[in-house]
Amino acid sequence: MSQIEKKNVFNRERSKTLVKSTVMKKTSQALAALMIISMLLPVLAFAATGFKNYSYSNDGTVTATVYSDAYAPNVNAQVYLYDPSGNRITVKEATYVDYDAQNNVYNYNFSVSAGVHEYVYLHGPFGTGFNVSDAVYQAVYRSNSGSVSCCSGGGGGGWGGGGSISNNGVIEVSGDSVDAFALQRAFEYSKEIKIKTKSEKLAIPADALAEALKKSKVSVTIINDNGTITLPLAALKLEALAKELGAELKDTKINVTIAKVASATAEDVTKAVQAVGGSPVQNAVDFNVTASGNSKSVNVDFGSTYVSRTLNVNKNLDAKKATGVLYNETTKKLSFVPSTFETKDGQTVATLKRNGSSIYTVIEANKSFEDLASHWSKADVELLANKLVVEGVSDKQFQPDRNITRAEFAALVVRSLGLNSVSANTSFTDINSSAWYAGVVAAASKAGIINGYEDSTFRPDAQITREELAAMIIRSLTYAGVASNVSESNQAQLLAKFKDSSKIVWAKKEIAAAVNAGIINGLTDDTIGSAEKASRSQAATMLKRYLKLADFIN
Repeated sequence: MSQIEKKNVFNRERSKTLVKSTVMKKTSQALAALMIISMLLPVLAFAATGFKNYSYSNDGTVTATVYSDAYAPNVNAQVYLYDPSGNRITVKEATYVDYDAQNNVYNYNFSVSAGVHEYVYLHGPFGTGFNVSDAVYQAVYRSNSGSVSCCSGGGGGGWGGGGSISNNGVIEVSGDSVDAFALQRAFEYSKEIKIKTKSEKLAIPADALAEALKKSKVSVTIINDNGTITLPLAALKLEALAKELGAELKDTKINVTIAKVASATAEDVTKAVQAVGGSPVQNAVDFNVTASGNSKSVNVDFGSTYVSRTLNVNKNLDAKKATGVLYNETTKKLSFVPSTFETKDGQTVATLKRNGSSIYTVIEANKSFEDLASHWSKADVELLANKLVVEGVSDKQFQPDRNITRAEFAALVVRSLGLNSVSANTSFTDINSSAWYAGVVAAASKAGIINGYEDSTFRPDAQITREELAAMIIRSLTYAGVASNVSESNQAQLLAKFKDSSKIVWAKKEIAAAVNAGIINGLTDDTIGSAEKASRSQAATMLKRYLKLADFIN
């Protein structure tokens, strides 16, 4: 069978599956037909080439201008037209008109009879002086269909409504939304696409994201002047969001906000920074992700998946004295956010990781404690104090050798993971809902970090043992997505050097994992001291090691 016959057979088979066009189905139809065209034509890269001033009249006449910044006047430029099924209608030569000095492009006009369809596809230009790599797509609707155009691909001139696409999966968006076609084309180039926009808000079609998820593990990073956020699409649970909204997936949008906070909120953030003894180094930014459809909106819950955001800091920072923080608008207080820093050419980028939406910023602090002057834990404790993970018993005293209670360590773990306190009651019979630790114990229990005793108690005021501490740290690593399990044979090998390992009551696998990860060391070279009570300095040091292992600090 010849190549032409194969194409004809393909088109006939494809045509059998087409559903009758309606305005509500324009985007899905455009995607289907453009996929056909992409099979029939070479894979495209994108240059500063595109269509503008396009129209499709009721009598079937298509008029448009094709532009390019790469070619001289008076070259022959051909434009291909396709119907909604992807069948070629005709080929039309475009005529050179003029040079647009403002946009640095040459303009070519054409007018052609395309017949009466709901929409047609323009593809081109081709011809002498034009390369296939410079060609672009554009879908144009007839004037009575309620829309001028649905999609644009290729080109960099800024006239496209859906966003121009580079060949490395980057979409440039001029407005506050990106169309399904632009997303589909970008995912053909990369599993990790970037959407650049000047707007503080961006609407993304959920059905296009769901389609991309069928192929592989993918992510979308939205970038504007205030910062960036990377959405791990698998964690969005798109179908469940649409169901919660009572909407079809095709009518559901994922809405991302990366916006500077209002001046009144900014003042409150500055006061909160000063209250913790820090200094602000970055404007506060509101990162928010919602889903909308059926005239409703809901917040997106990422579950236990940590979402990365970045903020640009216009100065060199010492990572030991800086941290990302969350600002709570209700309590007007700050809390630690897992964050790392990278500096290049005097520009520092802070990457903040958390599984929820909120207001974030970056601060610096330089805390010290008089009773740590010659203590072995000084560096670890002060680093975590600067990051708002641990606190002193006063501004000058930390009491590093005092034992720590189970409730106190639960609070440290919840803080280190960037979790919010939970108001719901726990199943522990000895937790009073009015106790200071009730919310953090509930949060740690919900995250699977802590377990109670067989009598349904938690024993919040009991001093925590090194065995219990190691177990909670390893569970925290698991929650953070870091694999730490070791096989039974490796457990025995790791614990064999400790002559008191037989005294480990119930957490052999957790202690072995903590030893293997370098989180816990022996009290001596040959003793692990699992039943010993843990001190505040030991707890801080283990927290610091796990946070580094999870890439939550650097």
